[in-house]
Amino acid sequence: MEKLTSIHNQHVKNWKKLQTKKYRRQTGTYLLDGWHLVNEATQAGNHLLQLIGTEEQLRAYSELQEFSDETYEVTEEVMQHITDTVTPQGIAAVVSLPDAHKIPDSNTLRGGWLFLDRVQDPGNVGTMVRTADAAGFTGVVVSHRSADIFGPKVIRSMQGSQFHLKLYEGNLEKWIEDFKKINAPVYGTQLNPQAKSFRDVEPGETFALIMGNEGQGMSQHLLNQTTDNLYIPMRGQAESLNVAISAGILMFQLNKNL
Repeated sequence: MEKLTSIHNQHVKNWKKLQTKKYRRQTGTYLLDGWHLVNEATQAGNHLLQLIGTEEQLRAYSELQEFSDETYEVTEEVMQHITDTVTPQGIAAVVSLPDAHKIPDSNTLRGGWLFLDRVQDPGNVGTMVRTADAAGFTGVVVSHRSADIFGPKVIRSMQGSQFHLKLYEGNLEKWIEDFKKINAPVYGTQLNPQAKSFRDVEPGETFALIMGNEGQGMSQHLLNQTTDNLYIPMRGQAESLNVAISAGILMFQLNKNL
């Protein structure tokens, strides 16, 4: 086990660069910050490429070293440098990125799927992935103009749910076409009197639900391709619901397997 005390060490510099999308894609890796996320990774059968921790935390969670190729003991200063949290827990790990750009075979498009169209806020993206996990969804697909699904803030909001379902990034039009090929409904969402109340839709086993941008909603060209566009009736005076809250209501309503 190597001990690192300087933020100028090359390993430390590389871990710091994992906060950027460019370097994550270049290396095919990303950083997990905190015991819960590292433990979720190992519990789901993922191998740790590198385990990073302070002396105290490595001693407390010594069993994690069995899942790692390399282990590095670092100072609290180094740990603070490589993470973007105010008070890091003192344990982190580097793991491999899944292949998020490969569209699965149509035979595997089963269950509920959540599509995110230009959702910008990392907290919203992470919360919706976590809720999709809780609602028993098979996977989540984010458009190219959404927040990076493996960015630090999204990772923190997902709370390990990325290890429980499939995550993809891609062209939502292509995904909609693939669902239509297997005669699976694709539901859009919009604030429009012509949209259908979500209460009027029968829960199903295989379907896709699209949630749109926080301020602008779904793209019109995607709204034109859906099976139905849904809205959530509101009795109060609020103009709209947060996109993650809306997604949660709809996911639990639409999934027949709950």
